[in-house]
Order: sequence, then structure tokens, then C-alpha cells
Amino acid sequence: MSYSDSGNSGPNSGPWRNDGGVPPHAYDPYLQPELFRGVSTRRVFAFLIDLIVISVPVILGYIFIAVFGVVTLGLGWALFWLAWPASVIWAVVYYGACIGGPHSATIGMRVMDLELRTWYGAPGYFVLGAMHAVLFWVSMSFLTPFVVLVGLFNGRRRLLHDIVLGTIVINNSVRYPVPHTARTY
Repeated sequence: MSYSDSGNSGPNSGPWRNDGGVPPHAYDPYLQPELFRGVSTRRVFAFLIDLIVISVPVILGYIFIAVFGVVTLGLGWALFWLAWPASVIWAVVYYGACIGGPHSATIGMRVMDLELRTWYGAPGYFVLGAMHAVLFWVSMSFLTPFVVLVGLFNGRRRLLHDIVLGTIVINNSVRYPVPHTARTY
């Protein structure tokens, strides 16, 4: 009785594979260095853009609660206790929806031509995006310099939370070059 896939009889074929059935890394920094060129700098600017995108609705919410409190003679200010949890939920939903969307990137990442992928090349999904945000903020709270330094010493420019979650951020402009326009003459 043979346990080979479609007649292949190599060491990694069939159900008795010695690689654990795990696919190799989809993006190699030595074979595809252009995918990782400038990623660290772009991530900083993408983070700042995302911080603004997240902050604007939160600030508007605080202003609304303040004005509502004045109009209701102080009763509306009781809503301030909801503002902080609502801000956290908004940030987690923002990251989850953006990374789980068709571009696998937040608005800041899209502006900076970055894309988040799993280490084996699959696009992001909602839970991965939400966990990416939560783990980023938790790791930044406890290990601020270490989180940033890790990205400087590995070829894929992965930060600590990227390594834990198995994600990678690539330069999207290289992966999907802009096509040339057709000649009209």
C-alpha cells in the first residue's frame, strides 16, 4: 500500500511529510528585498495617520458629551464614563475592519502603500486586525523601546506583536506596480 500523492515519491510527499504540513514563509527578505525597503519608516507615518483617523471621532464624541452636559444642566456629563470604553472599542473595530477588509490595511497603511499579510501570505481578517491593535497597545505599554528595536534587527522588519501574531507588513507599491497608461496616438 502506497501513501504518496499523485505518484510523487519524494521525502515531503504524502501524509508522512517531515515539514509538519506548514508552508514556507511567503516573503523572503533576501530574495525580495524590495518588499521590505522603507517599511519601518512608512509604518511610523501610517501609525500617525491612523492615530488622527481614530482621534477625530473620539474628540467629536467628547465635545458632544460636553455640550450635551451643558444643555441638560450637568446630567449629560454622566456619559463621560462611557467615552473611554467607547474609544477603545472604536479603535479595535477600526483596526479589525480595515485589516479584515479587501486591502488588508488601515487607512494610514493604504496612504503609505503598506499591506498586512500573514507569514504564509494570506490576507488579514477581522480578528487578526483587532488582535494586532490590542497586542500593539499592550506591548507598547510595557515594552516600548524593545518593540521598536526588534523591527530594526530582523530582515522582515517585523515588530514584536507581528512576530507573536505571525503577521508581516510589506511594501504594497512594489508588489502591485502601477500599470502604464495606454498610448492614445
